[in-house]
This record gives sequence, C-alpha cells and structure tokens, in this order.
Amino acid sequence: MTDQGGREIEQDIETDFSRQMSYGDYLRLDTLLSAQVPLSDPPQHDELLFIVQHQTSELWLKLMVHELRSARALLAADELSPALKRLARVKHIQRTLTDQWSVLATLTPSEYAEIRPFLATSSGFQSAQYREVEFLLGNKDTEMVKVFGHDPATRDRLAGLLAEPSLYDEFLRLLGRRGYAVPAELLDRDWTGRRPSHAGLVDVFAGVYAAPHDHWGVYETCEELVDVEDNFQEWRFRHLQVVQRTIGQRPGTGGSSGVAFLRRALDLTFFPELYEVRARIGG
Repeated sequence: MTDQGGREIEQDIETDFSRQMSYGDYLRLDTLLSAQVPLSDPPQHDELLFIVQHQTSELWLKLMVHELRSARALLAADELSPALKRLARVKHIQRTLTDQWSVLATLTPSEYAEIRPFLATSSGFQSAQYREVEFLLGNKDTEMVKVFGHDPATRDRLAGLLAEPSLYDEFLRLLGRRGYAVPAELLDRDWTGRRPSHAGLVDVFAGVYAAPHDHWGVYETCEELVDVEDNFQEWRFRHLQVVQRTIGQRPGTGGSSGVAFLRRALDLTFFPELYEVRARIGG
C-alpha cells in the first residue's frame, strides 16, 4: 500500500481504526473542527480567519493558565526549579500568541467591515481566560468579575482567583520563607485587587541584583518574571497595532474606545518592584 505521495506505507503502521483510537479520536477533531461556524449572510470569506485566530488564541490561553497555575503551586511548595520550567514554556506560548497577530493583520479595513456587523457586542475584552491570566499574574479587578455574571461557573472561577495569591505573591512568600526581608504586610494580606509598589521590596531586590551569584535562583526568577511581563506588553502592543490598522479610532465592538482603551493597558505592570529596582543597579 502507498500513501498519496507515492511512498510505501510500512507494514506495521496502523491503518484500521474501526476498533482502535485514531489521531482524530484522541484530539476530538470532529468536535474541534466543527466549532468554526461563520454567521455572515451572505457568507464572507474572511470570517473564518477571524474565528480561527481567536479560537486558537483561546487554546493557547488555556495552556498558559494551566502552566501558570502549576508554576504558582510549585512556588508555594518551594519547588523553584520546576516553576522556572513552567515559566519558560509560558514565554514560548506568549511568543506564539504575539506572532499570530501577523495573520490577523492581513485583514484589511474593508474586509473587516464586511464581518464586523455579525460580531454584534462580542469582543476579546470578554475573554475569561485572558482575565484568568491577568489575575494569576496579579492584575486583579473586581469589576471584571461582574462581566461574567451571566456565566456562574466562570464568574466563580475568576472570583476564586481574585481571592488567592498571584504568582508574584507566591514568589514573595517563598522569599520570606527563605529568610529574605520581604515586608510582613506583603506576605499575609487581602489578595483581592492590585497593590501599590512597596519600597521595602525594592530594597530586597536591590540586594539580590547587587550580588546575583549569591542569590542565583532568586535572581533568575526575577528575570524570568520580567521576561513574562515584557512578552505580555509586546502582545498588548501588537494587538493595539492590529486594531489601529483595521478600525482606526473607531470604538470597539464591545463598547470600549478601541485603540485608546488598549493604549492605556500598556501602562499596567504586574511586577512593579522588578522594574523600579533597575534604577538602583550600579548606582
């Protein structure tokens, strides 16, 4: 027997899946590939691109949430090295998500205008998994939980994350257990909401950066976290650019101001002390 390329199929390769699990069965491709259902009428060629772009982004976000939750649990268990392995994978996921914007950027303003009416009030702003990522990294907002009031399971999942320590919080708690002078009020507090930068924590990181070889695991984790934030900001910026080239200054489908709303997000930071300490290095 030969395949379509004219190659002979090896004798031991499985070809009868009437009673065995196939590739498509394992991945549930019948379900996955039937989930792209364009709504445009008459059908618009570019709607499939828009749907696939966002569905694949949600799959990568699902994996990122999985890895961040695991990294957080490992930090809580004082398992720093495997936590860093998780963050390394997160960074690769982030790069993939950022690169995907280049595909959506092929959608011209005229082409997007043909499908925009069928999006109605749906918007990426409403992505629950994106909010999970932000909450896990520390950018918490109780108002965002209310957006999912129509979906009790999602609302409760986000409310749970809101009340739990973030990845950064667990890193600080690990430092406290290792004897670093992390201010006590950062180790046991109300985890809900964002907190302002703390000068005492900047002092702790200044000591780490002054002698990195004496604090190598902690130093490496600090830089991994900065990488994660840099990647996140790059993703945000590419999103802004694609929206700007596609709709200009028009409002977003979900009611936001569009480009202006996305630009304000660039001022947010997950790990403020890890940036502030840079002004102290070598000074």
